[in-house]
Amino acid sequence: MKKEHILVIRFSAMGDVAMVVPVVWSLAQQYPNVRITVLSRSFARPLFEDLAPNIGFMAADLKHEYHGIKGLNALYRRLAAKQFTAIADLHNVLRSEYLRMRFNMGHYRVAHVNKHRKGRRKITSTSSKQLTQQPTSFQNYADVFQRLGYPVDIRFKSIFPEGGGDLGLLPAPMNVKNATEQWIGIAPFAAHEGKTYPPRLMQQVIGQLVEKHAGCRIFLFGRGQQEEHYFTEWSQQYEACINAGRYLDSLHQELILMSHLDVMISMDSSNMHLASLTGTPVISVWGATHPYAGFMGWGQTEENAVQTDLECRPCSIYGQKPCLRGDYACMTRIAPEAIIAKTEHILSY
Repeated sequence: MKKEHILVIRFSAMGDVAMVVPVVWSLAQQYPNVRITVLSRSFARPLFEDLAPNIGFMAADLKHEYHGIKGLNALYRRLAAKQFTAIADLHNVLRSEYLRMRFNMGHYRVAHVNKHRKGRRKITSTSSKQLTQQPTSFQNYADVFQRLGYPVDIRFKSIFPEGGGDLGLLPAPMNVKNATEQWIGIAPFAAHEGKTYPPRLMQQVIGQLVEKHAGCRIFLFGRGQQEEHYFTEWSQQYEACINAGRYLDSLHQELILMSHLDVMISMDSSNMHLASLTGTPVISVWGATHPYAGFMGWGQTEENAVQTDLECRPCSIYGQKPCLRGDYACMTRIAPEAIIAKTEHILSY
């Protein structure tokens, strides 16, 4: 009899893959004799390495090595050689559907995620909006394992032991945290304008934090041209601001730093999910999207979400649609004080 071995498929962006971690970790803990291999893009490796003894990771380059039908057939052959006993498709897109078809033809146990698209369409409807909480991605993933015969009770807290990651692995000036210091993370950008708080307003947030907490350190997370421009400007204006990307070489180092933050201020973006994986409380800022779509970070609460009520919100599940109003009021109407108030509430603990 084959040893039980589950293949978990999830490609996509960093935030989506990060949401797999709490479920797969819980699965590994509750079924220690079952092998689990996560198939994803190479950037996700640090999320699963050393997560649990029975979890392995396999990278797939879908743009080059496994591009197109020919590439997917080669990927399937490579996967089939590993003798999996169950296939969990947590992505459910054309590529994973094709792999599923091949596995079904080979008489594997196969299950795929239900994205509840009908419910999501209702909460973004422009004419008959029904703003009701949709099942979270975590629950959707757990349901896949349930259908494969592995019920999961999600009990995840952090990818690090209590006390966080090893700061000694980080360079100065972030390898030592004094007991009296408050460390605040800010990830002010996202992939789409409808998910990004205006930089001029975020600068006001930073100014108020520095004024209220003279000894705080503010770490700015994000990489890209826009980030580099504003992070350079803010770091020059405020001594407390540090562009984390200039010092950290890897995702693992970023996760270590996040695990020692007192709070993270983030958009509905990958950094919300990464900070959540380290057990750090997140003040999440929502514009075109909404927590009811099911993408709130693991362990985070709607109480710590900053958003404004508009009839048109949410207009998008992923935030990529242009603003129907043309002014992105869902973001511009959020006062910096609203973010500060929720941040202060966490820092006061």
